[in-house]
Amino acid sequence: MISTLHIKNIGIIEDLNIDFNKGLNVLTGETGAGKTLIIDSLEIISGGRFSKEMIRKGESQSFVEICIYEPNSKNSEDGNIIVSREINTNGKNLCKINGRLVTVNELREFMKDFIEIHGQNDNQSLLDSKKHLSYLDSYSGEDLSLLKNEYKNYYLEYKDILNKLKENYGDEKEKQRKIDLLQYQIKEIKEADLKIGEEETLEEERNLIINSEKISENLNTANNLIEENGIDNISMAIRALEKIETFDKKYEETSSNLKNIYYELQEIARDISAYKEESYFDEDRRDFIEERLDLIRSLKRKYGNTIEEILKYKDEIEEELEKIENLEEYNIKLREKRDKLKEKLNLLSNNMHKIRIENSKKLISEINKELVDLEMKNAKINIKVDYVEDEFYENGKDKVKFYIITNIGEDEKELSKIASGGEMSRIMLAIKKVLAEYDETDILVFDEIDTGISGKAANSVAKKLKTISNKHQVLCISHLPNIAAMADYNYFISKNVLENRTKTDIKLLNEKEVIEEIARISSGEISEATLKYARELRNKKAS
Repeated sequence: MISTLHIKNIGIIEDLNIDFNKGLNVLTGETGAGKTLIIDSLEIISGGRFSKEMIRKGESQSFVEICIYEPNSKNSEDGNIIVSREINTNGKNLCKINGRLVTVNELREFMKDFIEIHGQNDNQSLLDSKKHLSYLDSYSGEDLSLLKNEYKNYYLEYKDILNKLKENYGDEKEKQRKIDLLQYQIKEIKEADLKIGEEETLEEERNLIINSEKISENLNTANNLIEENGIDNISMAIRALEKIETFDKKYEETSSNLKNIYYELQEIARDISAYKEESYFDEDRRDFIEERLDLIRSLKRKYGNTIEEILKYKDEIEEELEKIENLEEYNIKLREKRDKLKEKLNLLSNNMHKIRIENSKKLISEINKELVDLEMKNAKINIKVDYVEDEFYENGKDKVKFYIITNIGEDEKELSKIASGGEMSRIMLAIKKVLAEYDETDILVFDEIDTGISGKAANSVAKKLKTISNKHQVLCISHLPNIAAMADYNYFISKNVLENRTKTDIKLLNEKEVIEEIARISSGEISEATLKYARELRNKKAS
């Protein structure tokens, strides 16, 4: 239950602390005093949307904090769960659960297990078709619960086998698709007949081909210069030195060195002549190299950045192909187990479907009776339980959805298509009344559920709220004396002007003040007649 709600700087609320209690907590007060802002604050702390225009004028941030007491809670050692949300004018959100920072989505997911808010514009659980299944299942009781537990055990095992088959390519189509792909890849790489270092060699040769004209031109120039001038001039120099080498040893040594240069130059000339022959490439060779390099680049895009990586990849997929082909025996056993589980799941799903169909009729009847009490005599709830043949879900094979006809002659439509917030609130009240013993949400908030009703319907709403509060903490904003009289705790919300600023105040009323407040909202003024009427209403609550 909510033990404390702290609100700061939201609308005309400056700084407000409210201590709530078990049972039925009713909030009353004059229009514009800030009752709706309290509901807005509960929506904000539950992860709802927030507009920065809601921040109190002149302030830079707003703050909502709630303490939920949940005995034996896994979320707290002492049972107290502290949740807070701070919102700044720059749009920054700061959400915490027991001091731990969380996102708004995490806050919303956490709080939905604790609190449901039903107001003029907010009936999330009624609009969520996933909740419809849980409503019906809660009502269906232990027989269905036992089947669901058994089903879930088989379902988890079934999903595990499906995952293993998927990982092991146990699905025949998937397996064959993978085999075909691997075989194609292996064949493509093998047919390429790649060699390590091949790409570098081809790139070098391609570079020579691209520059062959320039290479040939410069080789010819070098060859001509050497053969026409270089060798002949050196030869003539050698003959000149030979004529004087007997005169001095140094001339002989120089002549000998020049002869060595002459022989080396002849060797270089022969090499250049050979290079000239090599510098001529035919078109076929050039085309072959380009095609080969294109093939290597294509394989690199698919299988690796280098030829080494491509060949390594080929070895890996050859091993994978062999593994897949050898998994068949294991997968056969998995498929046999899967088929047996499907039989069990189908049987359990069918039995669960029968229970749901049977209980949906009872639940429809009970909810419709409650709707009559709530002055919705022409409204008819219908619950559709559709059995899905080819799919298993976490809770069986059923899809459950609530429908309603609100007026005679109208078509049946989904609850989410109902425009009136008051109707939605009363429908939710009818459902909650029937499911009070089974519903696991601890805190229920009703905002002006009494809109548009009076007399007998008002008495009925008050009694139903009281019945629900025996199993849940109920917070209710109301303008009806019937509901205020039924409360276990009454809170009066007022607004006051201090230093030219309006702010909201709240007070937990004592019994005398409760009687006076019931008298006030019954006719707008306190008199002996209205006080007497208020006491009569309180006596009905006591009885």
